[in-house]
Amino acid sequence: MLEQIEGSHAVAKAIALSRPEVICAYPITPQTHIVERCAELIRVGAIRNCEFINVESEFAALSVAIGSSAAGARTYTATASQGLLFMAEAVYNAAGLGLPIVMTIGNRAIGAPINIWNDHSDSMALRDAGWIQLHAETNQEAADLHIQAFKLAERLSAPVMVCMDGFILTHAYERVEIPTQDQVDAFLPPYRPRQILDPSDPYSIGAMVGPEAFMEVRYLAHDKLLQALGVIPEIQKEFEDIFGRDSGGLFHSYRMEDAKTVVVTMGSLAGTVKDLVDDLHKDGARIGVISLCSYRPFPLDGLRYALRGASKVIVLEKSLAPGFGGVLASDVRMALQGVDTHVHTVIAGLGGRPITRKSLARMFARAERGELKDPHFLDLDLDIVRREIDNQRGQITAGPIAENILREIGPCTPKAV
Repeated sequence: MLEQIEGSHAVAKAIALSRPEVICAYPITPQTHIVERCAELIRVGAIRNCEFINVESEFAALSVAIGSSAAGARTYTATASQGLLFMAEAVYNAAGLGLPIVMTIGNRAIGAPINIWNDHSDSMALRDAGWIQLHAETNQEAADLHIQAFKLAERLSAPVMVCMDGFILTHAYERVEIPTQDQVDAFLPPYRPRQILDPSDPYSIGAMVGPEAFMEVRYLAHDKLLQALGVIPEIQKEFEDIFGRDSGGLFHSYRMEDAKTVVVTMGSLAGTVKDLVDDLHKDGARIGVISLCSYRPFPLDGLRYALRGASKVIVLEKSLAPGFGGVLASDVRMALQGVDTHVHTVIAGLGGRPITRKSLARMFARAERGELKDPHFLDLDLDIVRREIDNQRGQITAGPIAENILREIGPCTPKAV
């Protein structure tokens, strides 16, 4: 049924239709609306045979999820930003134990300074923890990916993060096709755990492993995610056959037929880029878009093939590795090793900075003229940065950086450059 619905509530309905048995969560903006609605659905009986467990922290949320999943329950939780970092130890443990937990990440910047708005710093920080990471472009895809995530997690016995942009998707109202219970039941079978803690047949999990076996254990986790590169498209096809929507998969291609310049990005930003590309095509531009859905595992071979005709690739990302540059861009460069294709890194939208079509058009024009420095920071106010650098050099006690910057900017919006 088509509904005009908030993204968080659409996700909560998708989770409910997936018949979870345990939901444990600690509220943190911007994922709170998801777990609040899940709690309401349990209270009114819309999710049956499911226990909602209130916990005292994000670390506890995933720790409880690990326990419930190990006991054989289909398990769900959600978090964001500092909450994800707080549960970091448990994130690694869940992957190492091979537990099919599904967790929503309402992508949000990491402090300090404190910032509740969207970028991809949080999930990127734990990209190598051994979880499958799927990124939603729209609220429809966010809802669909959660249903697929349970099937993917349980087929591989591996945890899955479904990442959706905080506020841009979580709090946005869009039309979303909410499937029926019969459709979801036809797609997602009852949970049959590969491992289960049984009091009648006790054994230990997560025990000590020494150097003689640890590398093999880690390699098996690596191999499991490589298997996901084949399983994700299979599940996408199964989903399309039942629901009639091409949702999920490794990545989506847009206007790639004769593209010489290709923009690679993730999440909701792809929609803005596609709208601009449509306008640029009217003026004869040969530019395409690849929107990654699966970030971990990273589709190296598929992306390399998709970019085979491009002479220039612009990686537009909402994350930054200080002292290095773009996180996503480094993965794209790895996919294109040995290929004579120039890869530009463009950092944008950190801390929720608006990404406008005007700024993107100006950046594309610079790239076409060969004037784009690498990495390029979209709409960065270099004058303010330089003044703060001078301030730090000239004083023994320069004061807090963030507060100095805010005093420089004042109440107005930072200018675009």
